[in-house]
Order: sequence, then C-alpha cells, then structure tokens
Amino acid sequence: MERIIPEVPNSWKKATDCSIVELNKKCLQFIEEVTTNVDEVQRRVLAEILSRNANVEYLQRHDLNGHTDREIFKKVMPVITYEDIQSDINRIANGDKSPILCSQPISGFLTSSGTSGGERKLMPTIQEELGKRFQQRSLAMSVISQFVPDLEKGKGMYFLSIKSEAKTPGGLPARPVLTSIYKSPYFHDRHRNPYTNYTSPAETILCPDSYQSMYSQMLCGLCQHKEVLRVGSYFASSFVRAIRFLEKHWSLLCNDIRMGTINTQITDQSVRESVMNILKPDPELADFIEAECSKDSWQGIIARLWTNTKYVDVVVTGSMSQYIPTLDYYTNGLPLVSPMYGSSECPFAINLNPFCKPSKISYTFIPTMCYFEFAPIHRDNGVISSTSMSKSRNEKEQNQLVDLVDVQIGQEYELVVTTYSGLYRYRVGDVLRVAGYKNNAPQFYFVCRENVILSIDSDKTDEAELQNAVKYAVHNLIPFDANVAEYTSYADTATIPGHYVLFWEINVHGSTQIPLSVFEDCCLTIEESLNSVYRQGRTSDKSIGPLEIRIVEIGTFDKLMDYCVSLGASLDQYKTPRCVKFAPLVELLNSRVISRHFSPTCPNWVPGNKQWNNMN
Repeated sequence: MERIIPEVPNSWKKATDCSIVELNKKCLQFIEEVTTNVDEVQRRVLAEILSRNANVEYLQRHDLNGHTDREIFKKVMPVITYEDIQSDINRIANGDKSPILCSQPISGFLTSSGTSGGERKLMPTIQEELGKRFQQRSLAMSVISQFVPDLEKGKGMYFLSIKSEAKTPGGLPARPVLTSIYKSPYFHDRHRNPYTNYTSPAETILCPDSYQSMYSQMLCGLCQHKEVLRVGSYFASSFVRAIRFLEKHWSLLCNDIRMGTINTQITDQSVRESVMNILKPDPELADFIEAECSKDSWQGIIARLWTNTKYVDVVVTGSMSQYIPTLDYYTNGLPLVSPMYGSSECPFAINLNPFCKPSKISYTFIPTMCYFEFAPIHRDNGVISSTSMSKSRNEKEQNQLVDLVDVQIGQEYELVVTTYSGLYRYRVGDVLRVAGYKNNAPQFYFVCRENVILSIDSDKTDEAELQNAVKYAVHNLIPFDANVAEYTSYADTATIPGHYVLFWEINVHGSTQIPLSVFEDCCLTIEESLNSVYRQGRTSDKSIGPLEIRIVEIGTFDKLMDYCVSLGASLDQYKTPRCVKFAPLVELLNSRVISRHFSPTCPNWVPGNKQWNNMN
C-alpha cells in the first residue's frame, strides 16, 4: 500500500542538513496539515495498520478477512482490555515468533504503570513505534520554540534515569517506556538535535545506581548553570525528588565543584570519566551555590541557582497536579510546561498552548500516531457510572464509540486505540474531557485514570486493590480481638518522597493492648499486597516513602459523614470515601489521630513477572 499519510519532518539529520528554524517551520506546517484533515488522516492510518497486519492471527481470529475500511472493522472487532489479549501477550513473551498481533517483529515490551493481577502489563512494541515517540517530542519542541526564542542555544537540565528491566522467557526486553527511550539509538544520537542538548552525559542517565545517577547529573547541572534555559524531569514527582536531593547533598556537591574532584561515593568508572570531562575547579561557583543553599528559605532555589531558566518541563496533569504548589515554591512561579501526552501503549498528543496555567492544560491529538476512538462516559451524581468503565462492553455500548472528529465539547470519554504495534480497539483506561479544537482536531483535558484513588509517582492503586490489601492486613489484629471499623486514605506529598497514608478507626473487643509492632506489621502487609509498580517504587526506585497508618479516635468517621452531609451529600446515599483529597476532610481526620505507624522495611520486589521468576 502506497504511503500517503503525512510524515513528521525528520529531526535527526545533522544540523548542517537542516537548520533548526527550517525544522520548526516544517513541524508547524505538519501540525496544521494533520489537524485540518483529521478524518481523512485517521481513515488512512487505520487502513495502513489493517493492511500491514491483514494476516496476523488475532485479526483472522475475528474474521476481519483483510478488510481495511472502518465500518467492517468496527462491526467485527471487539473493544478489549488487557485481560482479553493476555494469553497472546504471554505467547509472545514466551518466545512464539509467529505473527500473533503484529506482522512486524516485536522488539520488546513496554511495561505499563497499570497492572493486571498485581503485575505490570506488557505492551508489545516495534522499532517504528519508538520513532513516533521522538517525532512527538520534535513536534512539541517546535511549538515551545514559538514562545521561547533562541531555545536551541542553551541546554536543558533534565533529571532522567533508567529503571530495572527484565527479559521475558523468550528473550525479549521488558522495561518502562522511558528506559526504552534512553537506551535507544535515537537517544544516543540526540547531539544532532539542539533541543536534546542536555547537561547530563548519557553515562550518568544510564547508570543503574540511583544515587550515583542523581548525584552526577546534579553536579553536571550545577557546573553548567549559566547555559541552562530549561529544567525538568518526566514527572513532577521526579523533579521534586531532585530538589530534595540537592537539599540533602549540596555541601558535598559544592566541595566537588570547589576542588574539581568527584566524590568517592561515585564508583561507576564511566560516570566518573564523563563527569570529569565537564567538572573543573571553580571556587567562585562553589561559593555562589553555598551562599544560596545556606539561606533560611529555599523558596525559588531553582530560579536562584539556574538564573537563565525559562520554564520547568514536567507532567503536572492528572495525579501529578498535587505537586504544583511545591514546584511553584521552589521555582518562584516559573511556567510549568506539560508538552506531551502519551502512554505505554502509544504516543497520543501535544500541548499547543504550553505556557498556559496548569489547570488549563489540554492536549491536541495528532492523528498520525494511531487510530483513535472514544467511548462516552456517563456520570451518576458526579461519579463515573460502573457501566461506563465496566470491564466488558456489550454490543450496543461498543457501537457508541465515536471517532476523533465526532467527539463533543464538554463530554467525557474513555480513550480506545488501535496501534501500529498490534493493539486493536484497546481500552487505555484514561478519562478525557473535550476542551476545544485546533482546526478540526479535538483538544482534551486529562481527567483521571480509571478507578485510580492513590498515586505518588508512576504507581496507580485502585479501590479494589486497596480494599484487598487492607483485608489481608486486618488479619494481624485478630489475635487481639480487634478489627478495622472504617478506613480511608490519601496520598501525602508533603513528604519527599510522598507516601500512602491510611486512617483507621479500630474496634477493640479484647482486653489485651495491641503492641505498636502489630500496626507496623499491618503497614508492611498492605505494602506486600500492593502491585509490583508500587513495590518497585518503594524498593528499587525509592520514589515512594514507607506506608503510614494513622489510628483515629472512635467516632471519627461519624464526624466525617456529618461534615460531608453538611456540604450537601445525601445521608441515605453516603458511603465512606476510600480516598480523601479535599483539604478540610484531611484536616478533620488529622485532628483526631491518636497514633502513627510506618512500615518498618521495604516490601519484597524483584524485576520481571512473578510467573517468569517461578519458571527459573
């Protein structure tokens, strides 16, 4: 099939072949073209995906029979969740190289932050898909360049890191999408693109030791502070952790800068060599950093140390919005830019108004990335109805899915994608609200993840999972003839790293006092019962702090109900919220805490999938 889909201009040519001004112009022209001809581009994208993969087992199983038109595709192909294709995924992971989902070779799996059965979901990927992620970044940077002149003349100080990865039994890598990006040839060739000129050498980013990686990246960022025009990490939580790291270790960093030597705790030889290519003795810079970091207040520390910084490049939508006040404090209100929206399944969209307020951030879908459909979300008294987000959809509900050009402003939808790498009508689990249009392309607010109630970093814990974990933990109270009468939770990001907090109201029927260690055991039992993404964040990445249980006075949840009813909640329909975010509710609960208990150690976690580990 002849390729007639518009292509993103190639941003990886040598600078002499294509000036950055010309590249930005071409990227902006591309955005204009594809956002104008949205439906035609989407039709061609679907036809190309189906034509390429006409002979794969999955499409034949559903009797698509080589058809590439939308009407037949929607009639015969079901809307699915991960569990519907998990057996196919497992076959590929175990070494089956036949074209099960995709005609092109599966190059590996991207491990999703979403989980199935407590384990990360495995999203198949192909080399072409990785290229689309860099195309998405190029488009986003061309937009940002309109707002920040000469951005290409400075550097970006980004705190990037790899996470643990595993090999499937069939030998394919299984790793988070960002780790896959940082280990790709595209990333290693980034010196060809001035927008990926970072202060951190590749060796510091690829160092598996989180302390050595962060220390060396911070050191390089400080040494090049005058060249830095933008700072960031992928997630807001990661950037906040970087600030906290500086707060703890600025004295050691100053010493290294003053002497032109690197701390002996940095033992990775490739990291040491890469840093020493940048580090030179600079007593004046060390004095400057020391003077700023020694001040009583750290308000605006980012703007004070990196004085030429124009904006902070971090995701602050969804659960990351909880970090906005912290970022505003440390950056003196520098613009918070969320340039892109995507997932492990596929890249989706870019932010065409990157310097808007965080509450106004919307993403414009790029119709060449994949084929998009949208399932209308219905709310009952402000709550997403169970039928809207049920695991399976009946035929009538599947027929309600609408195309990208047919969504309605103000309506909420669940995102459904068909990708080049072998996902067909796959429910991503993101809830979006239509904000407006760029030409004929819809722009969406990110509303939430399906059912997620707790999230600190890349972890996502839903109500059912939390309920199950609490059920296991309560077994520790049985010997003392006690039980949990009621509970709720919230994600406490006032600490760095943030951590889960559970408020428990205890009924004690026995006369034996419950030892403090039992509540600590309850904390650990909950952590052991949560999914592998959470346990990795606690154990390997250190991005989540120890889980905390706060015991509250008897009658606290009656007070909580009374307060909610006073705000207008129906007494007959009231249910204790399993997560609280509204500040007055958190304050009410905290005012009645009688004891606090933390998990005494990290939960068990090993890279890979539980099934694979059992095979060894």
